[in-house]
Amino acid sequence: MPYDFDRIIDRRHTDSEKWRYFAPDVLALWVADMDFTAPEPVIRALRERVEHGIFGYGGEPPELREVLVARLQERYAWTVSPEAIVFVPGLVVGLNIATRAAAQPGDGALIQTPVYRPIIDAPGSAGQVLQTMALTRGSDGRYTLDPELMAAAITERTRTFTLCSPHNPVGRVFSRDELTAMAELCLRHDLTIISDEIHCDLIFSGAQHIPIAALAPELAARTITLMAPSKTFNIAGLYCSAAIIPDLELRRRFKAVAHGIVPSVNLMAFAAALAAYRDGDPWLAECLHYLEGNRDYLAQFVKDRLPGVSMSPMEGTYLAWLDCREVGITGAPAEFFLKQARVGLNDGAWFGTEGEGFVRLNFGCPRATLTEALKRMERALGG
Repeated sequence: MPYDFDRIIDRRHTDSEKWRYFAPDVLALWVADMDFTAPEPVIRALRERVEHGIFGYGGEPPELREVLVARLQERYAWTVSPEAIVFVPGLVVGLNIATRAAAQPGDGALIQTPVYRPIIDAPGSAGQVLQTMALTRGSDGRYTLDPELMAAAITERTRTFTLCSPHNPVGRVFSRDELTAMAELCLRHDLTIISDEIHCDLIFSGAQHIPIAALAPELAARTITLMAPSKTFNIAGLYCSAAIIPDLELRRRFKAVAHGIVPSVNLMAFAAALAAYRDGDPWLAECLHYLEGNRDYLAQFVKDRLPGVSMSPMEGTYLAWLDCREVGITGAPAEFFLKQARVGLNDGAWFGTEGEGFVRLNFGCPRATLTEALKRMERALGG
């Protein structure tokens, strides 16, 4: 069925974190959920589950593992056994479990910055030592991996490397060569890889996502891969994610950390996840087409009408990374655009010190909303 992604849905007076955070006159283009209705099969599955009328303790749908295993094989030629999958209530939960399962307090945890804030925070929460390396930003705003910088950042203390792929916030879908370079360093230094791949289905034309664990069996044996239907199908508030852990001992440690502390995924989230993965791809294809149009519109608008602002080239996600350091404003650009344009964006410093002077803009919204927000930003810059 066709979907109307241009339809504006008022979320201000609902329980939406995205739209309740700012004052009513602010256009919210920050936290990573989209302003589109979920796929119809997901809504239907949730309705049927509600109409069943009994909400006792539930387990995962028997076919969910089978559907996910088949999806990984079809999309990435990655063969995963069903028992390698551990379902958790949210990717950030999985990230923190993985951090504790893969290393001990006092160990070093390497990350690449700028990056999604929970990746920065997880090692400290586990009593580990955060180690950082900056991605290399080219003159065109595109970020790449410098293997020499990564090698220099690894010390005798380092035990884990956390990857964000596709990358939030810089919009990269790493190439096979880049992933191979990272993987070789992890093998050489005996590092466990924690890979946040929640945006793996949100890939634009010309790019291809490759799970780092799919490169070789020896990498799969040392990797915890985190995926979810949440960003892909706009069901983040239901909290269902999958940790894919082929190695039995690593999987045992992961489960042991979670035992008695982390609850199981709730039955509504399981119902939505199964429907999304099994029947949601026609919706996803239309959504990606619309998002790609938004990306191109945004990039052209920034280039033509936002003086001093530049946008990193985007290969995936619906989160644009805007460099505002040449605008000439005082203080954080997110604060400037909030006050002067009434547009709510993520402050780039939230993603690490390399993000200072940047903002992250969520363009997973109707084109009219994006257009109005950009026009407000243009006026705030004197346009």
